[in-house]
Amino acid sequence: MNASNLDNPQYQQEVREVAALLQNHDGPVVILSHENPDGDALGSLLGLARALRSLGKTVIAPMDVPRYLRFLPAPDETSAPLTEWPQGALTVVVDVDNNDPSRVAGADLTRFTGDVVNLDHHGTNQRQATAGVVDPDQPAAVMIVADVLDALGITWTEEIATPLMLGLITDTGSFKFNSVTPETFGCAARLLTHGARLGWINDQMVQQPHTYYVLLREVLDTMEFLHDGRVVMARVDSAMLERAGATWEDVESYVGMLRNAEGSVLAVMIKDFGERVKLSLRSRGGISAQNVAVALGGGGHVLAAGAGMSKPYAEVRLRLEEAIEAELARADAENLKGQTVGIH
Repeated sequence: MNASNLDNPQYQQEVREVAALLQNHDGPVVILSHENPDGDALGSLLGLARALRSLGKTVIAPMDVPRYLRFLPAPDETSAPLTEWPQGALTVVVDVDNNDPSRVAGADLTRFTGDVVNLDHHGTNQRQATAGVVDPDQPAAVMIVADVLDALGITWTEEIATPLMLGLITDTGSFKFNSVTPETFGCAARLLTHGARLGWINDQMVQQPHTYYVLLREVLDTMEFLHDGRVVMARVDSAMLERAGATWEDVESYVGMLRNAEGSVLAVMIKDFGERVKLSLRSRGGISAQNVAVALGGGGHVLAAGAGMSKPYAEVRLRLEEAIEAELARADAENLKGQTVGIH
């Protein structure tokens, strides 16, 4: 178990309860995660699925794995979305709040009446599962999954440890984010001990198709530096993708590149689908991407969040600007308050 939770009886109890529920369930286990899965979503799902299968469990793991992560799962490890729930199923939702069925991909949770386990690290989680472990202090959901697998007493293998390492790398920005704790490195060390292929993952993750770069030229032309460069924003639409021969998957990592602009505290990547817009947000320096996303009906982490709105871009842009201005004002007021306190 992560060292930070060794003295947390509630966390330990929740981990044991989840492990017992998984151990004692004789029927199929359905594992779900969020739409547009990232490395933490896939890593949590795949690591848990492989571990449960090693215990003889029947596991169904519906996920549309994005192209840039398809190097990891075997062809038969994930499946298409469920059209009906298997008899006697237990559902495990990882890296997303099960209370928001619209964000859970792979099956319609509103039609499921059985037990639901939730393993998540989002601060907006409402904790309404049958059993679960929700810890916003963990920088990646795979750290929670690793503790559950330890409680299950599994035999660790490279095949189980590697997807968990993927989640750890992606949700910590390769251990560069402020969310990283000493316990994060402790978890990484444990996974390396179990054979996780760290170098191989990193090599796979940096490879991009040619269309990524062709599309990037167009995206860079849309870049805006707002609020004296504190906010950097770019937009992509279907016409740009068509000209580049690209897909929406090519867009996923652009927001991290925008965040690298010197002097920026908030990066926004706008995906304009026409009558629907999706926003990816990254922040630093006391700015909460989460606050901006929540104001637009989304959610996520303080430094990495997202939102989707079924409105045309022009309407979304107005609301986005209002949310950004409100968050900058809040952060500036907090900063001024801190300076005033320091003076006195």
